[in-house]
Amino acid sequence: MKYLHLIWSALARSRMRTVLTLLSVVTAFLLFGMLDSVRVAFNNSGQSLTGADRLVVASKLSITQSLPYRLLPQIEAVPGVEDVAFGNWFGGVYRDMQNFFPNFAVSDDYFRMYPEFAIAPEQLEAFRADRTGAVVGGALAEKFDWTIGDTIPLQATIFPRDGSNDWQFTLRGIFHVEDEAMKQQENQLMFHWEYFNEANDYISDEIGWMMVRVADPSQADRVGRAIDAISANSDHETKTQTEAAWTQSFMKQFADVGLIVTAIMGAVFFTLLLLTGNTMAQAVRERIPELAVLKTIGFTDRTVLMLVLAESVLLIGLGGLLGMALAQALVAWMAGYSQGLLPGKAIPTETWLVALALVVGLGLVVGLLPALRAKRLKIVDALAGR
Repeated sequence: MKYLHLIWSALARSRMRTVLTLLSVVTAFLLFGMLDSVRVAFNNSGQSLTGADRLVVASKLSITQSLPYRLLPQIEAVPGVEDVAFGNWFGGVYRDMQNFFPNFAVSDDYFRMYPEFAIAPEQLEAFRADRTGAVVGGALAEKFDWTIGDTIPLQATIFPRDGSNDWQFTLRGIFHVEDEAMKQQENQLMFHWEYFNEANDYISDEIGWMMVRVADPSQADRVGRAIDAISANSDHETKTQTEAAWTQSFMKQFADVGLIVTAIMGAVFFTLLLLTGNTMAQAVRERIPELAVLKTIGFTDRTVLMLVLAESVLLIGLGGLLGMALAQALVAWMAGYSQGLLPGKAIPTETWLVALALVVGLGLVVGLLPALRAKRLKIVDALAGR
């Protein structure tokens, strides 16, 4: 620590270069903190069911595999299960592919499972009374300027009907979500599973997933194991998860989040390595006479080596800490809008530990060659400008 003032002086020698390099490091660690938080969340969260009052039962093999309808009464009979609803992914498109939004075939009691979906009682009754009725979220209705009674045509991408991909639904209800953090839930359409089951040409008496409400959230793990035991060793084994874990599984069908994040961060840190390495090399070249003077007044080769390495680690460390602090603030802000995909209000400990390792590793790698050059420096040659 007694040489800290020398390290600060070296960093301040070219303030503009130091500031620009520091901003590059901050940006790299800001991206790392945010993206790695998502990776850790996708890999780890939702593994425990304890404390969850709403569970999702889906195929253990793949989220795209259906479950037999006959499982429904067996799951309803599991001790601790308070209510069960179910749904099936439809995947229809409104007019063209640019107008894609989530749409599902659901059981008539689906809205009982989601009290946070506010819908007028008369609209809910009208939906239940109309075989081809549909309910949409307020944001979706506003986007397409839909009103009650409108006909909504969807083009099936998976499930044809009577040899055609044309499906038509009558809008009978519009629901709203009061919680601003959950407003994204308003971008979906739901219609009757019974109509879907009778009309589609692809599957019969099969459902995509079941929503289960447990009477006691502290017993959710036990209930989940009991549900999965029903179909154990069958051709339709189930996996019971929290809603957050199931949503993540659903998104993983479209992309390997971990691989994408790793590839992006690999490119970012490789670029950062080249940038900061060039900065440190140039900084040492400019200070060759100063380093020679330090050796002249008694600084050993090892001390000069450590000074350059400390300068490199300090530069990366300052940028890394600032970047991670900004990422912490952004993750905390975004967590409320992620519907449980981001890990609470803080960057995971795992991400902080990886960031610390990167700070030390990058600092040492970036400063190693300039530090070795400073260590091997001959005083006479340096002062003579050779």
